[in-house]
Amino acid sequence: MYGQNIIAGDRGLEALYKLKIIPNHVVGDFDSVSAEILEFYKKQSQITFHTFNAEKDNTDTDIALQLAIGLKSSRITIMGALGKRMDHALANIHILKDALEANIPCQILDEHNRIYLINKEMTLEKNKVYGKYVSLIPLTSIVEGLTLTGFKYSLNHYTLPIGTSLGISNEIITDTARIEMKKGILIVIESKD
Repeated sequence: MYGQNIIAGDRGLEALYKLKIIPNHVVGDFDSVSAEILEFYKKQSQITFHTFNAEKDNTDTDIALQLAIGLKSSRITIMGALGKRMDHALANIHILKDALEANIPCQILDEHNRIYLINKEMTLEKNKVYGKYVSLIPLTSIVEGLTLTGFKYSLNHYTLPIGTSLGISNEIITDTARIEMKKGILIVIESKD
């Protein structure tokens, strides 16, 4: 894993412990990781710990993302960000905006979904999409000039407002599909059943 930084956020240490992975950085208030696992990692001299008070303004995932951006990462993958808490899952999708604004490709990945944000045109290759479905959800109040080609459900210079389910569960029907837009930010979710 030369050239890669692994950043663990608090309880994320438990997943890394099971996989026998030593991170480069650990961030958090350490209110949700077991004392035994935390102690194991504190004995590893190559780890930099970033400790925060439990009463803080940002989540551990947000802090980890800011660290990854600050380390000038060329790409960021966030794992364990969807979990059981919908409030955290939604916030984790929203904080991807910071990476988008820093021009760093950033995705949330789990066994069923790849989630990322776009604010400009892109091409998707059918054989590289994470699952059968591609959903497009506005992060901004509207996405203007949305054109979809190569999808089962196409659009032509459409204004997609926030608060609609129109962009859910589309499918790529050609080798490549194109998303074009004039203004706004889209949440792109590539999903498996």
